Amino acid sequence: QVDLVESGGGSVQAGDSLKLSCLATKDSYSAYAMAMGWFRQTPGQRREFVASINWNFGTRYADSTLGRFTISRDNDKDTVYLEMNDLKPEDTARYYCAAERFGSGSSEVSTWHYWGQGTQVTVSA
Repeated sequence: QVDLVESGGGSVQAGDSLKLSCLATKDSYSAYAMAMGWFRQTPGQRREFVASINWNFGTRYADSTLGRFTISRDNDKDTVYLEMNDLKPEDTARYYCAAERFGSGSSEVSTWHYWGQGTQVTVSA
């Protein structure tokens, strides 16, 4: 079992920036074997892929976030980050951290095994 705890969400204006953090805990967590990802979801909508970073720091982004969002990880701190710049109202959602042991960083929700509770991001026009 791996526990993921997100933080850093909030309410901002369009064009602002936010940096989300996800701390992974549990003895079974091995940063060096885990793919980490960020997804987001709005009420009534399916959870959608935002970005991922695999065990060897390869990254993947959704088209809607490419160039504005940056995913990174600090394995010594068991933490993954999502830096979000030039935020838009359509980025408003609950953002979830995900982890998968030996994962490739897939954009498919079903391939991720561990999930956090999420942190809310609200962007006003």
